[in-house]
Amino acid sequence: MKLGITGAAGRMGRMLIQTVLDVTDGSVVLHGAIANEGSAAVGQDAGLLAGRAACGVTVGDDPVQLFATADAVVDFTRPEASVRFSALAAQGKAVHVVGTTGFSAEDLAALGRAARHTPVVQSYNMGLGINVLAALVRQAARALDAGWDIEVVEMHHRHKIDAPSGTAILLGRAAAEGRGVDFDAARAVDRDGRRPDGAIGFATLRGGDVVGEHTVILAGAGERIELAHRATDRGIFARGALKAALWGRGRAPGLYSMTDVLGLG
Repeated sequence: MKLGITGAAGRMGRMLIQTVLDVTDGSVVLHGAIANEGSAAVGQDAGLLAGRAACGVTVGDDPVQLFATADAVVDFTRPEASVRFSALAAQGKAVHVVGTTGFSAEDLAALGRAARHTPVVQSYNMGLGINVLAALVRQAARALDAGWDIEVVEMHHRHKIDAPSGTAILLGRAAAEGRGVDFDAARAVDRDGRRPDGAIGFATLRGGDVVGEHTVILAGAGERIELAHRATDRGIFARGALKAALWGRGRAPGLYSMTDVLGLG
């Protein structure tokens, strides 16, 4: 599989390049990598940029060419860029693996339109463990009645932009699905005073270099369940994204998630 990578100059972009170059079974090759126009990364060898040996792939800045020639493209960038890339993926029939967070409802609708023409795998967290956690949260929320309060607590490094994190939203949505309620109506992010009945609450912590920590608390009368996941290596997101890209090749057009990739639906 010929794999392309967007955002090559970023931390996740470099991690993705490393992950692809480390594959030894021949299942995937690094086809191309792009960075923003004017980035110092443009023109560099992608392997050297990622801290590996030179690989012969030069970082470019033309997404049209990348999406037209790659079998799949992994995209951890910004919402506005990912929406633009999704249209290019639809035109080039490339599998679009989207690990970007911070999407609006309009952005997600745009990804859905692109998915009519090509497989799009979108998840707020590409890690395999966190998606298993989401399945457990969904199951627990389904089993417990509305008398159990649900809280999602997350912590990330001090430079993270979106809050709550996309992963926290993913877990909150899983809880809402399990409980059979509308997530947008149940979510409680900015709170002052008494806890609303039936709310799915969020607490956001930021500091240091924390890769990602998430805990879902289900609190009942006299007992409490805590389901938690802690990430210590960003490589888990890259490895999950690569798994998603390989899974998506040959699939029918559609909007998929890591739940589909892992067979947890």
